[in-house]
Amino acid sequence: MAQNIYDDPEFFAGYSRLPRQVRGLDGAPEWPALRAMLPPLAGRRVADLGCGFGWAARWMRGQGAASVLGLDLSQNMIARARADTDDPAIEYRIADLDTAELPAAAFDLVFSMLASHYVRDFVRLARTIHAALAPGGDLIFTIEHPIFMAAAHPRWTRDEDGRRTWPVNGYFSEGERRTDWFADGVLKYHRTLGTTLNTLIGAGFMLRRVEEFVPTPAQIAEMPELAEELERPMMVLIAAVKG
Repeated sequence: MAQNIYDDPEFFAGYSRLPRQVRGLDGAPEWPALRAMLPPLAGRRVADLGCGFGWAARWMRGQGAASVLGLDLSQNMIARARADTDDPAIEYRIADLDTAELPAAAFDLVFSMLASHYVRDFVRLARTIHAALAPGGDLIFTIEHPIFMAAAHPRWTRDEDGRRTWPVNGYFSEGERRTDWFADGVLKYHRTLGTTLNTLIGAGFMLRRVEEFVPTPAQIAEMPELAEELERPMMVLIAAVKG
């Protein structure tokens, strides 16, 4: 079973105060770029893996999706999503993405924001998603960028010129990474970018687009703290289609 850090009270309290949890999708700076990668949603059957508070599920229904199934390991997340949702076409279930089963060819879109780097067996997950998509179905997801999460101690340092620098070490040593973020020992799984993309190809996907998130000048003007994201990539946005 995956680590259920989101039901840790200290972690959940801190996480719930993040702008992307307070403001929803509008609080996620990568959302405009991710939204542009989505196919038309009218009539689509959607699975949202790591659905969190249900922000994306509700938005997709607002865009005409026929149904949304949201899966999340956290009881706290699912309870909040259910409390904030009044729509019989949205269903939320507690599920571990390391072991979750999905019905064959039941979805036209599988969507996931910042969840699959918590999954130990990404090969299994990619194959499960591929089988769950109808022919021509889309997979759109985001993960922490491997450069962002590779280091044993991922945090800003200063170089000899005083410039903020992000460490990149252990990049080709794939596997567990434990960091302290709202709580001690948060467990994630580092994979190189090549491993991630080749796993999708091996599962039968055709890559449609890969974006390394970078804030726009307008976003930086509105939120100057985003300027640090110009120094190293924090997220990868990936769009693929079932072959």
